[in-house]
Amino acid sequence: MGQTPEKAYQINGIQQIGIGVKNVHKAWTWYRKAFSMDVPVFEDQATANLMTRYTDGKAESRHAVLALNMQGGGGFEIWQFTSRTPNSTDFEILPGDLGIYAVKIRVRNLEKAFDHLKKSGAKILTTPSKTPNGMGTFFLKDPFDNVFQIVEDSNWFSENDSPTGGVLGVVIGVSDLEKSIPLYRDILGFSVLNYKEKSVFGDIPGEKLTYNRTLLSMPGDCNPGAFGALLCPAQIELIEVQGREAKHIFKDRLWGDLGFIHCCLDVNGMRNLKKKAGEAGYPFTVDSEDSFDMGSASGHFGYLEDIDQTLIEFVETHRVPILQKWNLYLNLKNRNPKKNLPKFLVKLLALNRVKA
Repeated sequence: MGQTPEKAYQINGIQQIGIGVKNVHKAWTWYRKAFSMDVPVFEDQATANLMTRYTDGKAESRHAVLALNMQGGGGFEIWQFTSRTPNSTDFEILPGDLGIYAVKIRVRNLEKAFDHLKKSGAKILTTPSKTPNGMGTFFLKDPFDNVFQIVEDSNWFSENDSPTGGVLGVVIGVSDLEKSIPLYRDILGFSVLNYKEKSVFGDIPGEKLTYNRTLLSMPGDCNPGAFGALLCPAQIELIEVQGREAKHIFKDRLWGDLGFIHCCLDVNGMRNLKKKAGEAGYPFTVDSEDSFDMGSASGHFGYLEDIDQTLIEFVETHRVPILQKWNLYLNLKNRNPKKNLPKFLVKLLALNRVKA
């Protein structure tokens, strides 16, 4: 968000996770109820002309909503094809399958979140337990067959009565842990090693396998960038399953089909990031080159693939609506990218809140 000095770039946090759904409004209603993803940044219907590499060469139309939880963390980009019927996998996605297996949601009180999510209609997959670094956690499925990991966390932007915050991170299945780490650690800035071990994962029913796994996080307790304080420090957990062949979650399917379609990072210095990633062997596969419009918001976006073709998106935001009905927007192109926006200004986004 804004400009960085020449030959520099910065990662400001996880901006959002793309979630392919059959019905955007049905899904968003549930995500508002369960995860308080109730503050829309944009709602837009358009044709994804730049994504034909991942949609069999045809520009497909879609309806998307980007929604945030104002307690802090990344948001959800809830994404529905309008030009075709989205496809699901023809197999049950298991931990270690290649791609985004689960999205981590931050909570303050695990017991309170457990009760709330159970009452919201989530399918509880595991009983509360501890992560290898000692944080309370449990797994669930939403009504659309997506897996979420609920994790205790201490990083927050604000406090309200919601039992959950926003996105803390993602769990990504990889084919080779050692070969996967450098992209996330050295290029994407998840440079803090929380743990690296061989162990079971999540006590998922029916899965008694072990995994090579590591949890990487962003350094510090305050992210840079205009919205860094709202996004909060994030995590990426990489897991490599032992004892069975991992399946590719999006094999023979399109970007935008059902499930977790990408992890989007908020950045400054997109062109410098593109150069650094390309030199390291991770070329951008999609690049909007300049400004794109997403309804009332605009910016510069790009994509690259990790070694298993998991899609990582980057967005450098140029303009965002604070209160669209009053025609109040923030232009972020020329501000200091190291500084967070004033907290009161970011909190104005909550004026757009949509009730559950």
